Amino acid sequence: MGALAVQDLLAPPRLAAGQALEAEPVAAGEEELAAAERVTYRIRQRLRYTYDGPARGLTHRLVVLPPNRHGDQVSRYGELVISAPDATVAWERGPDGQRTATITLDEVPGLLDFDVTAVVDRGPAAGWPALPASALTGRRLLAPTPLTTPDESLTAVARRLAGPDPLTTARRCCAWVFENIAYRPGSTTVGTTAAQAAAGGAGVCQDQAHVMIALCRAAGLPARYVLGHLLGDGASHAWAEVVLPDGWAPPPPGPPARGQAGRGWAAPGGAGAVAVALDPCHNQLADRRYVTIAAGRDYQDVMPTSGWYCGSGRGALTTTQRVEVVELAGLPPRRLAS
Repeated sequence: MGALAVQDLLAPPRLAAGQALEAEPVAAGEEELAAAERVTYRIRQRLRYTYDGPARGLTHRLVVLPPNRHGDQVSRYGELVISAPDATVAWERGPDGQRTATITLDEVPGLLDFDVTAVVDRGPAAGWPALPASALTGRRLLAPTPLTTPDESLTAVARRLAGPDPLTTARRCCAWVFENIAYRPGSTTVGTTAAQAAAGGAGVCQDQAHVMIALCRAAGLPARYVLGHLLGDGASHAWAEVVLPDGWAPPPPGPPARGQAGRGWAAPGGAGAVAVALDPCHNQLADRRYVTIAAGRDYQDVMPTSGWYCGSGRGALTTTQRVEVVELAGLPPRRLAS
């Protein structure tokens, strides 16, 4: 059976991925990841749909390949292989840089695989994603969406957490979610709102990100939803990015850049604002174990897989994925114990 292999036509000319596609994974702890000047990751993911009856006229949307650049993360290689050779693919870029593939297929086979391979680097330049100063006041990341609209209870919490220091406010919102929204798989659905998750006191990483975004926006901080991966096996992860004025951001993960050590990190080029990633599921800044796939206003903007078709067949989805470190560059020499 043939397959269709496609690359994102919106991507810049690819850098040579070298041996990263076939390299053996590198064992890397948090200290090695933080100390390396550059870390190279390989992402492999399979989304498999099986249909128990006739299906046709498929239109499917995938958000699975990383953006060209996201702060210090740079895409080196990205490929989507579709097991149906008759599929057609169109690419679009969203307002936050996400890369969306829309697949159409007249006749849907009983087994349909989407295989994703990507290679990305983190470091040594940039740091947090830089945004224009208008992102601090624009309605797009400040206005609530259906999934992030706060109720009276969440609005009252946001008032208590808000303060003059935007970074402190963001950290308070992150900590409140960690302390009040228990991670409980199966307790919510993809349509659960932030207010519903907060009222139930439980959810998954998607819900925790939505609650944090709702709190931040209610406190006057622009925020966006991030879809991504953590190192290792497992499902996709979600966290939040809070837009802070340039100079308020904490130092980004990795070795400090020249002139950027200490608090008050500023984006190169004086962008005006930076998007600082916080993970309310673990109550921490997102470090180098995190790989970003897409950012948007909420889950609906960056839903990794979605679509529709005609026919009596019912589709079932199974996914597998793995994120590995395949290269660590610029590690300082180890100090031997005396």
